[in-house]
Amino acid sequence: MTSQYFQRKTSMKTSRDIALFERHWAWLSDQPRGISATLHLLVEDASRDRHGKYRAQKLKEDCYFLMRDTAGDRPSFEDASRALFSGDLQSLKELVANWPSEVASKVIAQATEACIGHTSTSDSRRL
Repeated sequence: MTSQYFQRKTSMKTSRDIALFERHWAWLSDQPRGISATLHLLVEDASRDRHGKYRAQKLKEDCYFLMRDTAGDRPSFEDASRALFSGDLQSLKELVANWPSEVASKVIAQATEACIGHTSTSDSRRL
């Protein structure tokens, strides 16, 4: 049985714990590069954000905060939030159409950047 925690000693003599489910440990153990190398690769891939997934999520969150702070009491705010996070630009445009034009245009611009900037293709490199 694999331990629930993976410890790695850093150059500063401190330890870092990573808590994973057993199924994650099992998957990591099956990787040809080994646990440590696979974790390094996963972190590097995520930090590079080649497909814009994390950047798109951050842009959506920023857009949501803009919506909340400027139009949180407007009609259809909740539906517009759902449309934003689902990437449904057409519905979002329709839902914010009656909001003040300056707010609506900023929301649409940020949402468009978030949705268009993210490519949903998966990485073909095998772990």
